[in-house]
Amino acid sequence: VQLQAFGGGLVQAGGFLRLSCAASGRTFSSYVMGWFRQAPGKGREFVAAVSRSGSSTNYADSVKGRFTISRDNAKNTGSLQLNSLRPEDTAVYYCAASTYLTVYTQSLKYDYWGQGTLVTVSS
Repeated sequence: VQLQAFGGGLVQAGGFLRLSCAASGRTFSSYVMGWFRQAPGKGREFVAAVSRSGSSTNYADSVKGRFTISRDNAKNTGSLQLNSLRPEDTAVYYCAASTYLTVYTQSLKYDYWGQGTLVTVSS
């Protein structure tokens, strides 16, 4: 499966963005979908993930209550709604797909990655 993330941009603290991930190739519903981010000078970290059907989600503690992950298997797309953004949310955000059934938080469990989209939050 090929993934393409888009929707990043520059936003003020307290603002919002909606990231999207377009999938092509194999059936999108065959994969758990996750979002990860990498801030300048830091390692890649888990943000959120959603099960194949969309019925189960998992979030990093740092984004719980502010970010919402969703997917539309009919349209082969996934989304990450980012609300109440903070400067520390500044990072390149990647969507990823996993062939495992479990909604993992570890990046090593994800087999396919999009190219990333930059989110910059100004204070």
